[in-house]
Amino acid sequence: MTKDLLSIGDLTPNEIETLLSLAADLKEQQRKGIAHPLLAGKSLAMIFEKPSLRTRVTFEVGMSQLGGRAIYLVPADIRLGEREAVKDAAKNLERWVDGIMARTYSHQTLEELARHAAVPVINGLSDLTHPCQVLADLFTLREKCGHLQGLKVAYIGDGNNVCHSWLYAAAKTGIEFTVACPRGYEPHADVLTSARREAEASGGRIALSHDPRLAAEGADVLYTDVWTSMGQEAESAKRRRDFQGFQVDAALVRLAAPDVLVMHCLPAHRGEEITDEVLDGPHSVVYDEAENRLHLQKAILVTLLGSQGS
Repeated sequence: MTKDLLSIGDLTPNEIETLLSLAADLKEQQRKGIAHPLLAGKSLAMIFEKPSLRTRVTFEVGMSQLGGRAIYLVPADIRLGEREAVKDAAKNLERWVDGIMARTYSHQTLEELARHAAVPVINGLSDLTHPCQVLADLFTLREKCGHLQGLKVAYIGDGNNVCHSWLYAAAKTGIEFTVACPRGYEPHADVLTSARREAEASGGRIALSHDPRLAAEGADVLYTDVWTSMGQEAESAKRRRDFQGFQVDAALVRLAAPDVLVMHCLPAHRGEEITDEVLDGPHSVVYDEAENRLHLQKAILVTLLGSQGS
């Protein structure tokens, strides 16, 4: 792997498979109570510009289970680009810690951190991509289905950072991936183009639709995310209007395969992009996804932080 993990687009299919296999091994060890202090003495700085439940807890617990330590830095501690230049923060942190995980608004902030820090930088979420979430989603699907190649995944909703990471992931793993979104909410054109090009080599397929029912027909997986992401709150009323008809409800689930899996990266706005009936229903694997953030991110940490000096 490269020094940093900023996007699934930077990974090869083999690197993705290696991370998923390592996550499975670490999960099995954890469940058997087998200690695995693979990062003993290592430290991770965690920079948060946005609120977090899953990202903070899973990285912090993950470092602890690996024998290391995580340091939580709230926006007021650093104020990247305001109180201190991103470059200066990176050059300071590299002297103290073995890695940096950052959850930022701007993807450019992550790129700048990675450019100036000698230690690995991990994208905990940016406005462009959310690689840790989607790698955990792939891990969950591999557990549930036994394979990724040929799975039919329908993503219903906004062409946002999660959607972008899914496009890269599907293209590299041979998944048939359809994005169904309202007009004007499509994923970035360059991400779509790149994913379609790579899917040709993997045997996958990337499609864009504005009809959620068409996308859901026969799908093995229905995936959704909030209509209004953090930082878009001023648009929430307009987005609720524009996304009418794109809710994952029981009627949409009935169009999919009989054993369809329903996924959501969380947090969910219940009653908007997904109904309670579906989120809490028998097809939902959302809490398995959330658990697997821990195991997959531990695999990332071991791969990036454990390789230093070896």
